[in-house]
Amino acid sequence: MEKDPSDASDLRQPIANMEMRVPTSVVLESLLHDAPTDLVTLNWIVDRLQARSFGIVILLIALVALLPGASPFMAILLAIPAIQMILARPAPVLPRIIAARSISTARLAPLVKRVARVLKWMERVVRPRWRTPFEATKRVVGVVILLLGATFLAPIPFVHILPTLVIMLLAFAFLEEDGVLLCLALVAAVISLSVMVAVVWGTIEAGLLL
Repeated sequence: MEKDPSDASDLRQPIANMEMRVPTSVVLESLLHDAPTDLVTLNWIVDRLQARSFGIVILLIALVALLPGASPFMAILLAIPAIQMILARPAPVLPRIIAARSISTARLAPLVKRVARVLKWMERVVRPRWRTPFEATKRVVGVVILLLGATFLAPIPFVHILPTLVIMLLAFAFLEEDGVLLCLALVAAVISLSVMVAVVWGTIEAGLLL
């Protein structure tokens, strides 16, 4: 029996099977909506993020790193998911003492809301494209984030701001599986690391001249 050309079931089937991708901004807003009113822990955040845990945990750590005086601790904290990405772990596993560390919801909420607004604007043009092998991408992003996070430890005021913004861009590109944005973020990472090397070198030379 010949198949009826008007039968579109074969065309609908792939569409039905396609995974509906929830934008990162919606994921963040949902996370904030479900958060306790007083404090949240990193363990609570990881448990609720599932497949997007690496990208969003790194994004949130970068957000907290923008707070005054938080960047040195965040540098150490960033190293944990970055190394686990390099090792291709399925999800970040934080040490208990760090996973149980609490963050004020009232302090975190304004930052998350601002970033969600920016992400909504970016999501108009950012989409899955130029897809690369997921595990390879995860390892590359992990290495770059590890290097950028190490620059937070430099004893120079405000030096962490540029690498923090680049880390957020990398995390977003990884979350949305956007290869174009990922390439731009990697170029920005090279620029950020070059600026850091130049600043540190200039500081050392200035110190030797004193």
